[in-house]
Amino acid sequence: MPLRPDPTPAEMPVGLRPRPLCWRWVGERGLLVETGAATLARYALLSAGAFDEVEDIVPADGSVLVILCRGAAVSPELRSALTAPLTEQQALAGTRHEILAEYGGQAGPDLAAVAERAGLDAATYVRIHAAAEHAVVFLGFQPGFAYLRGVPSALHAPRRPTPRREVAVGSIAVGGVYTGIYPSNGPGGWNIIGRTRAVLFDPHRETPALLAPGDRVVFVPT
Repeated sequence: MPLRPDPTPAEMPVGLRPRPLCWRWVGERGLLVETGAATLARYALLSAGAFDEVEDIVPADGSVLVILCRGAAVSPELRSALTAPLTEQQALAGTRHEILAEYGGQAGPDLAAVAERAGLDAATYVRIHAAAEHAVVFLGFQPGFAYLRGVPSALHAPRRPTPRREVAVGSIAVGGVYTGIYPSNGPGGWNIIGRTRAVLFDPHRETPALLAPGDRVVFVPT
């Protein structure tokens, strides 16, 4: 008996149809594009367009914000790029950073708990986390704070029920699907698994933030 081909989107029940790509205005100059898991690919496509009417492009969690120059209109080329199909080849050729990391102990007080939650011992958790290549998806929260994706799903951990009032600069932490490094002292609700001496943000550097969207990070245990 021949196999029936998969239904087209039009043939699917309304609730099961794939959601079309969409964008909307945010204020007078912002275009917010929903990206799902394809934030970096959409950011790469828009950045490569070098559109004259675009002042800035800001990736975020599941979206990209395009900021237009004052008085500029959306060109047909930009309108097309906002929803154009993406290919696997579309990615940012960012810098690869090897960051020395001290895992566990006083540097990573939550390591044992998140490892236990994953059904692993601390050493195995560290080995898996350090073996992954983490992509910088976007920056936020603090200047230079990069949201890194790439940790296997088994290592994901929810935020702490009660945030800490003070997290030490350089702390490496896991929150949901992301790993992050705190660029400065301050409050934080993620699970701290280690610490690094790398300087994530220095306003006196030519490029203050060490990491940028599209960069890749590998943690090297010390």
